[in-house]
Amino acid sequence: MKNSKWYIEQTSPDEVLLHSLKEIVYEGSSPYQRIEVIRTGNFGKCLFLDGKMQSTEADEFIYHEALVHPVMILRENPERILIAGGGEGATLREVLKHPVKEVVMVDLDDEVIKVAKEYLPEWSDNAFEDPRVRLIIDDARAYIKSVKNYFDVIIIDLPEPAEDGPAFMLYTKEFYEMVKAALTENGMMVTQAASTSLINLKVFVSIVSTLKEVFPYVKPYLAYVPSFYSPWGLALASKSIDPQIDREYFDKKIEPIKKTLKFYDIEAHMAMFSLPKHIKTAINKGGVIIRDDAPLYFYQD
Repeated sequence: MKNSKWYIEQTSPDEVLLHSLKEIVYEGSSPYQRIEVIRTGNFGKCLFLDGKMQSTEADEFIYHEALVHPVMILRENPERILIAGGGEGATLREVLKHPVKEVVMVDLDDEVIKVAKEYLPEWSDNAFEDPRVRLIIDDARAYIKSVKNYFDVIIIDLPEPAEDGPAFMLYTKEFYEMVKAALTENGMMVTQAASTSLINLKVFVSIVSTLKEVFPYVKPYLAYVPSFYSPWGLALASKSIDPQIDREYFDKKIEPIKKTLKFYDIEAHMAMFSLPKHIKTAINKGGVIIRDDAPLYFYQD
């Protein structure tokens, strides 16, 4: 091979990915995690946290549009939005395409935000400067616990629940109960829910099962993000409304923003919520219920 420099990303105890390393743009650490921005041959600039790929210049739009727009379309006229995590600012960028009145973004690690603003400015596209945005540097769990019946939509954009990572207590039943309490009567939430590859499917299924313990309506879905090398799981949950898509309603809601979207449209929406049989079977069998006193880790055997 002509390229002699490679970034090694361990995706499980039994699997690694090799990314051609063209340039180390930034490397450093915060009190919570290791932060790296590298340039690869296939995906351009990439953000890694604790050695795990978070988003890339080439395909971050797929993940962020898939995370944000289904819940923003299905929840009628959302005005007050909470983003937990999302340090790159791309989730915020997508939310602000909608006519919202207030967006609160809570992230524990201000160093990630600083690095993203300096080295990945196209991710946020000046979203942090929008007057509708209030940025809070705090633990998302503590903040959400303090809020009751306020947000129309809550978006959980956090790293996987890795042992000793900053986010493993934000996937538990107790945390989802706090999220439910912070939502308005017709509120909805969405969370990233880890890989749905066969070797990691347990985590996705357990997140869905845990959400079902708290919310009456849970809609798991998938988006294939090339830099993640597997279909990526997400899950939408609602307090009181069974989220259903109507073509006429969808077209009306998406019309003002559709020219800004690269991935998401009605066909993408329908495809994401059409799960393959083996994943539906696994969800029906159920996973473990994730609790504060029994958290589930991404790389747990």
